[in-house]
Amino acid sequence: MLKTAPSPLLESLWDDARTEAMSESDLLLYRSNLLGSDKRITNYGGGNTSAKVMERDPLSGEMVEVLWVKGSGGDVGSMKKDGFATLYMDKLRALKGLYRGVAFEDEMVGLLPHCTFNLNPRAASIDTPLHAYVPRRHVDHMHADAIIAIAAAENGEALTREIFGDRIGWLPWKRPGYELGLWLERFCEENPEADGVILGSHGLFTWADEAKPCYETTLDVINQAIRWLDARTAGKPAFGGAAVQSLSADQRRAVAARLMPAIRGMVSGRQHMVGHFDDQEAVLDFVNSAQMRPLAALGTSCPDHFLRTKIRPLVVEFDPAKPDVDAVLAALPAQVEAYRKDYVAYYERCKHPDSPALRDPNAVVWLVPGVGMITFAKDKATARVSGEFYVNAINVMRGASAVSTYCGLPEQEAFDIEYWALEEAKLQRMPKPRSLAGRVALITGAAGGIGSATAERYLAEGACVVLADIVADALEETREGLAGRFGEDQVRAVTMDVTDEDAVAAAYASAAVEFGGVDILVSNAGIASSAPVEDTSLEMWNRNMAILSTGYFLVSREAFKLMKVQGLGGAVVFVASKNGLAASPNASAYCTAKASEIHLARCLALEGAEHGIRVNVVNPDAVLRGSRIWSGEWLDQRAATYKTDKDGLEEMYRQRSLLKRSVYPEDIAEAAYFLASEQSAKSTGNIINVDAGNVQAFTR
Repeated sequence: MLKTAPSPLLESLWDDARTEAMSESDLLLYRSNLLGSDKRITNYGGGNTSAKVMERDPLSGEMVEVLWVKGSGGDVGSMKKDGFATLYMDKLRALKGLYRGVAFEDEMVGLLPHCTFNLNPRAASIDTPLHAYVPRRHVDHMHADAIIAIAAAENGEALTREIFGDRIGWLPWKRPGYELGLWLERFCEENPEADGVILGSHGLFTWADEAKPCYETTLDVINQAIRWLDARTAGKPAFGGAAVQSLSADQRRAVAARLMPAIRGMVSGRQHMVGHFDDQEAVLDFVNSAQMRPLAALGTSCPDHFLRTKIRPLVVEFDPAKPDVDAVLAALPAQVEAYRKDYVAYYERCKHPDSPALRDPNAVVWLVPGVGMITFAKDKATARVSGEFYVNAINVMRGASAVSTYCGLPEQEAFDIEYWALEEAKLQRMPKPRSLAGRVALITGAAGGIGSATAERYLAEGACVVLADIVADALEETREGLAGRFGEDQVRAVTMDVTDEDAVAAAYASAAVEFGGVDILVSNAGIASSAPVEDTSLEMWNRNMAILSTGYFLVSREAFKLMKVQGLGGAVVFVASKNGLAASPNASAYCTAKASEIHLARCLALEGAEHGIRVNVVNPDAVLRGSRIWSGEWLDQRAATYKTDKDGLEEMYRQRSLLKRSVYPEDIAEAAYFLASEQSAKSTGNIINVDAGNVQAFTR
């Protein structure tokens, strides 16, 4: 039976020694980052903070009162000072004289830029009036789960009074905007001793006249709610107790690996989506519970949760006691279509004459009993954050349903937030997606020069990348470097031997769980050997064929399986060699294996075409820099073959080329990018030589 355990309380992280010499704006940033560092206080991108600071006016030279407030689209946990909007307080107060009432409150957003202080380019958010009109110098607005559990309870106002007395007030649900700012001002005037207010279905406002007391008040109020909820829920089963039991961790991932590519194919009609899987304890408590379905149907309460997770999740009909994944996959299309129809009906019921057009009707959150939660979004970070928001919603539902009746946001209010003209304007301001946004690439031999350069090129274009290599330490070093430049969300690594069927299948299963599937395969794993034919051992011959021919077959076979499940097409890029077209002395095993690889690509191009899977080849030559192959015996052997030393070999290759130019890993990566991108959407079965010109390797 599921039972609630006492929740750990928030601890103050304030360091007086660090803050002693800080300015008011520095203190605001410090406070903001501390609050945003704990997801129990606020979710990613949610909530905001402010301070009213005396600044010297750059025009008059006089000291003026300036509101520093988190700007539109920022995250308090990770923001820098340039994430704050700055506005003249006297101009913000003057806006009251222009306000024409609730029906016109959205037009006030267009006036906020006229209040900008010091030409600050950071756009002010819709919450600016909520901070401006609270008559205290420091204000926090947080979305703590414990607070929203009270705010989303049917009798939230009475619970607020029971828990906090007169210290914290209550305001009923009101969409964020200018009118709510005036409500907060009126509350403060009528309740001058209050430390804050809970907004129905929304969150918490707290305030003080100094930065540290404001921070500590916020923590103390949230802790008071946590203690009260713990006392009221001690010993009670969460969500009515368990209706089903979880599969083992390995089984959960195996089921997710089967489901996610199929779901990804269904939800990627408008753009390629990226998936995220979460089977943490809080998620399993919810998806396994007796109350999961009725609670999930109510939707979320906090607007920030709702905007990230849609009106409601899709519950996958899966019985962990009889785990028939094939039956679930067969039933999924009908479930998805039913969800879409329900979403369209919601849009039609709630739309206004000037509402934005219907958006993607697919679910964002997918709940699988006994397995966990799957989320899909336009990129990995958004998919992960959407999942985090739904975990916040789960925590809210847990608390509210344990002490009262949980209430989701009313449907019309939810629609008016989701299709708010101001939200639509924010979406329209977002930058155009990069060329590989939403794509997932698996690259073998990823720790080498060509593999890592290709990964970097793909990441720069917005792709998610699974790095695969047999050398674990070099692989992790490559992953760390790329993750440091492009973000942890975008990069995963799997240790894989391309000649091991089970290892190859496991790598694709990992890609499916981590990102939802694979769109691009760059088959690049390689070795090289050099010896006269009479000195070529059977072991050398078989090793070349195993890695360069059989290995390419195995990784391609698994790619085809996954790509066909997704139904989104795909791109396979073989990194072969000039030696596959032009023979070289003392390298019969290597040249033959590379020729086999090229012909395999031609065969796969024939098979893949009807499924939209393109297969092409890049033929490098003499890519010495950054290559592991060229750092060992192969370098010595080729230098001996051409009667030169190591230092002279690259120059020899350069002079041998028609263009008299050296070839680098980045050159191969550029060709691999072209063959994976829409720029080559009408090309398959082709070979691009990147060898600075070698007449023997001309394909025609």
